[in-house]
Amino acid sequence: MVGQIEELIRDYSWMKNEVRRLEKIIHGETIPMRNWGVAQYGDEASLPSGSKGKSQAELKDADIREERLLNRLDKYQQMVYALEMAGELLEDELERVVYDCLLDRMSYRAIAYHVGFSRNQAKKTKDAILNQLSQNSHFVTLLNLEKKAV
Repeated sequence: MVGQIEELIRDYSWMKNEVRRLEKIIHGETIPMRNWGVAQYGDEASLPSGSKGKSQAELKDADIREERLLNRLDKYQQMVYALEMAGELLEDELERVVYDCLLDRMSYRAIAYHVGFSRNQAKKTKDAILNQLSQNSHFVTLLNLEKKAV
């Protein structure tokens, strides 16, 4: 379980970016590349073109893709939310600072410099944080890790 939590903390940054990207796609702020138009010139520009509407096959493909994206969005939103809330579950303020630095993908050296102790102490603090989170049933429930561990 500690390994899973460590991996999620490491993946936090890209998951948060993916949540933003998926939200833009699902809420209609971006146009999928497949639907981009190509300008026509010469004789082709004067010829009649097909309907601007989408065929049933295209609509079905879009529905399947949108459902898949919604499922992924829900999954990543849940993980990002749990990781962001986890800082509040830590007992020590210094551990909260180190945890936030971990979410920002700072190295042990950078964390140690930021907080004012050795790299080895930064690693020990990270290990203590991971142990606390893995033993916190509320955090594990938020992540649904007990289902993935089976």
